[in-house]
Amino acid sequence: MTTTLTRPSTRHPESGRLAPRRRIRPARGAGVLVLGCALLGGLAAASLVVGVADISVAGVLAGGPERDVLLVSRLPRTLALVLAGAGLAVAGLIMQLLTRNVFVEPSTAGTLDFASLGLLACALLWPDAPVWTRMTLATLAALAGTGLFLRMLRAVPVRDVLLVPLLGLMLGGVVGAFTTFVAYRTDLLQSLGAWTTGDFSAVLAGRFELLWVAGALVLVAGFVADRFTVAGMGESFTTNLGLDYRRTMALGLTVVAVVSATVVVTVGALPFLGLVVPNIVRAIVGDNARRAVPLVALLGAGMVMGCDLIARLVIHPFEMPIGTVMGVLGALAFLVILLGRGGPRVR
Repeated sequence: MTTTLTRPSTRHPESGRLAPRRRIRPARGAGVLVLGCALLGGLAAASLVVGVADISVAGVLAGGPERDVLLVSRLPRTLALVLAGAGLAVAGLIMQLLTRNVFVEPSTAGTLDFASLGLLACALLWPDAPVWTRMTLATLAALAGTGLFLRMLRAVPVRDVLLVPLLGLMLGGVVGAFTTFVAYRTDLLQSLGAWTTGDFSAVLAGRFELLWVAGALVLVAGFVADRFTVAGMGESFTTNLGLDYRRTMALGLTVVAVVSATVVVTVGALPFLGLVVPNIVRAIVGDNARRAVPLVALLGAGMVMGCDLIARLVIHPFEMPIGTVMGVLGALAFLVILLGRGGPRVR
């Protein structure tokens, strides 16, 4: 027998708007989680065998070139897809909770643009910097950019939910134009293109381990998900419950900045991921972050892996950048969510 819990309509503590009634079914969320794990396993198996070089179980067990292809290229690439997809999707969920806007994610808040600016500054000031140094500078730039975006939201009395991402896109556009101009003047446009276009073709063993940081932060987000849910209700509501609002916001922004910088440094930007995935999961399990984080991580990893398979097969034996595929499919998916009956409604 399935227990159905009903959350009554509540008034938002700061905006004064009524939140819609939502029926929460734990069994439904568990079933979707099991189905997501199965689908992700199937996509991972396909990712291990799809490529220019053919591999077989017998060849891998016998050793030789096929085992080297699996361990040096295919397996690291599959792990990188899972870590990057889960990390950016959860980062998008956190940003939507903290800004109380379902259209905000790292690419619509200027976070990825500031991370690229940090990488460009590192390339100019310290060309031979180790990867951890580049990640640190990109993280600091992404953190500063996200903080600036939130400060602009406080300074500008934005009342329309669609104006918030537009403000972030304008901020990112200004920073991106400045970054492109500096890269053009310093002959670094090719490097900038690699940072702003996601591509997993160069992922090999020893070149993706930085993404484990993003995976660890997904676990951290799962442990403190309830705090993000409460912080999304506003500062006064959070303070009344005995939580430190500023500390919770700082933790969320740090997770978003580190994940964004890690993914940009390793494989480049992945557009629309943190925008589409949380909205799909929200339609299934509601706004409870603790229930949403596992599903968001699974769906994010699955979406990235599926787009990577498409990028490998469209012009086989050549390969398209995954950022191109995600840009097209992500935009279409977002339009379906926005215009469909199950998508978020804007008043």
